[in-house]
Amino acid sequence: MKKIFLILLIIVCFLFTGCGKYDEKDVIKDFKKGIDNTKGYTLTGTLKIVNNDDTYDYDVSVVYKKKDLFKVNLRNKGNDHEQIILKNTDGVFVVTPSLNKSFKFQSEWPYNNSQIYLLQSLVNDIENDKEKTFEKTDDGFIFTTQVNYPNNRKLINQKITLDKDLKVKMVEVYNENNIPQMTLVFTTYEINKDINDGEFELNNIIKDNQIEEETGNIDEVIYPLYIPSGTALTSQEEISKTKGKRVIMTFEGEKDFLFIEETVDIEDEFSIIPTYGEPYLLIDTVGALTETSVNWISNGIEYYLVSDVMSQDELIEIAKSVVAVSSLK
Repeated sequence: MKKIFLILLIIVCFLFTGCGKYDEKDVIKDFKKGIDNTKGYTLTGTLKIVNNDDTYDYDVSVVYKKKDLFKVNLRNKGNDHEQIILKNTDGVFVVTPSLNKSFKFQSEWPYNNSQIYLLQSLVNDIENDKEKTFEKTDDGFIFTTQVNYPNNRKLINQKITLDKDLKVKMVEVYNENNIPQMTLVFTTYEINKDINDGEFELNNIIKDNQIEEETGNIDEVIYPLYIPSGTALTSQEEISKTKGKRVIMTFEGEKDFLFIEETVDIEDEFSIIPTYGEPYLLIDTVGALTETSVNWISNGIEYYLVSDVMSQDELIEIAKSVVAVSSLK
């Protein structure tokens, strides 16, 4: 009799404790296991980035091969500008096919901060956030986690939506006002694929993505829409180049900074340019960000912003205001 009672008690305990249910820990464990064990994956999707009242749309494609081979292709739908962020055995590169150039970084990318389009980054964000929330829906699961964007502190958290097969369907990154600033919707998702090493070779990437583009022109000088309080333009100098010109602007006051814009020459031969800083997605292009500077290329014009008295957040704010104007040209 006691044995029967004990068996019944165990059954009741299983029922009331929900044993056998697929819970948060199970989802995390299986999602992580699938990504850790994959030999490779390919993803495509559409990325929307918000900058104040403006939105910028990208086509995104990602290729990964174990271990540590990454290729992220970003095509701006507005101006058809294409760039590729590449990590291979030689380092980290930002390839700009239209200029026949690649910028080589000494960088820990992609492990130095959150990456909305990389599965390993999403797994890390879920694992590392002890205060994350988990929701089970009719179609799958939703995690809300903190994000790690040290160069953009306005980005606070993200929602990662998985389907029942633990495939990522959408990632939304929010600011402090809970307004989405980046939204990535995946359209294809193939995991555990055999990937050829040639996908990550610079020469192959240039050959497959060659685009003929003319050198840009500075018909009208672009000024930052945002200038720190107590700071003003004090001098402007134009210098002629073999092709095009260079404009040097000096801003002085409480927050001094130098702003340069110049036409970029398209190389006859593919060139690799050593670059200091970290790759940074600056709304409509991938640039280089350091503690004291940010520079980027858009529509055949190179922009360079430097200050030793401003924070990175302030540098980025000025740069974004320039991008907002240049995208209208």
